[in-house]
Amino acid sequence: MSEKLHTSKIFYSGFLLVLLVALLYLFKSYLMAIAIGILLAISTLSIQNFSLRVCNNRNILATSLTMFILLGVFCLPFFYLVIAVVKYISNLDINTITSIFNQIKSYELNLPKNLEFIKPKIELFIASLDIENIIKKSLEFTSKSLSKGVDFAVDMSFIMIFIFFVHYYSRALGKYVASIAPIATKELKEIFSEVANTMSVVFYSTIANMVLQGMLFAFIASFYGYNGVLFGVLFGFASLIPIVGGALVFVPLALYELSVNGWVNALVIVVYTVVVVSTVADNFIKPGIIKFISSRLLGSQAKINELIIFFAMIAGLSSFGFWGIILGPAIVTLFIASIRVYAK
Repeated sequence: MSEKLHTSKIFYSGFLLVLLVALLYLFKSYLMAIAIGILLAISTLSIQNFSLRVCNNRNILATSLTMFILLGVFCLPFFYLVIAVVKYISNLDINTITSIFNQIKSYELNLPKNLEFIKPKIELFIASLDIENIIKKSLEFTSKSLSKGVDFAVDMSFIMIFIFFVHYYSRALGKYVASIAPIATKELKEIFSEVANTMSVVFYSTIANMVLQGMLFAFIASFYGYNGVLFGVLFGFASLIPIVGGALVFVPLALYELSVNGWVNALVIVVYTVVVVSTVADNFIKPGIIKFISSRLLGSQAKINELIIFFAMIAGLSSFGFWGIILGPAIVTLFIASIRVYAK
């Protein structure tokens, strides 16, 4: 009898494994959106708890309020950026762009004596600019960016739907996971608490860092007479792109300033952005923001060091692209929390 029961368990386990593989294959196009939706729902539990207090624990109203707040944080700046960029591109004149590049190539550098050593390199770089190729690549990049923007909007729609359902059914989902998980409820809560704290830190620190870098760049853009809001939002989103990041914004602006107002303005924009925004804000202030949000705003210190969270965000961006900023810390936190529970 026991041998038959053992055989039955093996068969049923294999059967469930096959069904799991089939299920993953069925939803393979949505796995990333589902994972991000679940992680963002975990990250925004504090917002959901706030909404529940405001709405007197009426779940549907609280979840709707949470989604309204998240839509304001994620979607409004993105749609403003897309509309502003499309409007600008529709009024763009190719002849004007060609004229700007010609001015840049024919520009005479009059550098101070202590900067004369870099003059040959700058002149060589300017002379090597291929106007037609740059315009062609720029148009291709813009076209791909708009296409990816549409894909991003579709992904965000699915993610928002998953966030809504996770928040709305959070209690039932929690009880169900606890009932089928092969570990004790206390240990499961410990792992979940660790992941929730870390993901909340990642979520709020990412938003804070985007706002900080966007405001800093908006200041320099406004100082030279440009639309500070547009350039601030553009730089904030660009700061999430691995490797190139804000260079996609400040390099074209500096080149334009070079052609119109001279090298001094262009140099100020480049130095200010590289030193103040990309170096000081991103590499020195960001870890401080993570620590402040963890210990002060959330009211509970994450057990994982803020530097580990910081490097997990960078590694996630490099490995998974944009959404790696969520997946990286989640994977690291889940691993460390599981090791701690196993050690106990």
